[in-house]
Amino acid sequence: MPVQSFVYNSAPQRVVFGAGSLQHLAREIDALGARRALVLSTPEQRPQAERIADMLGAHAAGVFDRAVMHVPIETAREAREVAQRLGADCAVAIGGGSTTGLGKAIALDSGLPILAIPTTYAGSEMTPIYGITEAGMKKTGKDFKVLPRTVIYDPELSLTLPVGMSVTSGINAIAHAAEGLYATDANPIMDLMAQEGIAALGRALPAIRAFAEDAAARSDALYGAWLCGTVLGNVGMALHHKLCHTLGGSFNLPHAETHTIVLPHALAYNAAAAPEAMARIAKALGGSNAAQAVFDLAHDNGAPVALRDIGMKESDLDVACTHALQNQYPNPRPLERDAIRALLQNAWEGVRP
Repeated sequence: MPVQSFVYNSAPQRVVFGAGSLQHLAREIDALGARRALVLSTPEQRPQAERIADMLGAHAAGVFDRAVMHVPIETAREAREVAQRLGADCAVAIGGGSTTGLGKAIALDSGLPILAIPTTYAGSEMTPIYGITEAGMKKTGKDFKVLPRTVIYDPELSLTLPVGMSVTSGINAIAHAAEGLYATDANPIMDLMAQEGIAALGRALPAIRAFAEDAAARSDALYGAWLCGTVLGNVGMALHHKLCHTLGGSFNLPHAETHTIVLPHALAYNAAAAPEAMARIAKALGGSNAAQAVFDLAHDNGAPVALRDIGMKESDLDVACTHALQNQYPNPRPLERDAIRALLQNAWEGVRP
């Protein structure tokens, strides 16, 4: 089968991967040409942020520990002001997508270089995509100045990530790769990364559930997250991501859980319009049906599979449907109101596709 025409862009980004790689932090800060780092985290991860600050010693400008989901614009503004006041010339974001997102919001306004240290499998550290929530609406954009310059992947930092969070974070990463396989600007390099990333996470998540401190499984999961995040950063997303941005930004639903619940239904919606992508996803997960394989991966490993179980009200589904049909992302199958409404109903009820 001949290779189709495509365009492939590579981004200048340094990745340091491996158990114990956090020890290279000071070296990587020096490589950025930076001298004073503001360390970012969520309130819950402040102890890890303080550990990072201690490692940096005099090169730590301070700790800002107020990162939260969906990056409210008020928090972004506060973090920018703190960075400026403390004279920070770079930011170190340790944690998941919320913390990386905050770093991106700082970089968007100031151009401050970001060094990301992921402790979940979100993958946003590999993308130039940012999202900021203002007045209940999440706005996303793409700008290469928000792409972290360096990413340190140390599987040891994810050993204590709770199993439930590991599973939903991992399926969130799978969503990036799955949609990359049917993106309008897909290319064969990203296809390879997507399938490999999905397969790595498909192996890792059941092993992590069986034994949370399985170092090999944690490494496999972080490897998969890196690949899936790279796909997200290089090609466009479609219906699934539009739905999740709508549900997360407008109804304040938890990010990874929302992706986990919606993905099987978005895949089922697009299945007939993207058969080659579905075959790759199913093969990567050892199944025969992509939507069902993703649903089963979530269900069998204890993740939520219904929007009603994470705080979504059935009475809000009509509003969510209307929002999803606005500013549409490119998608293999045209967005049809009745079918999207049915998709949301199925996701709310937790029906297996």
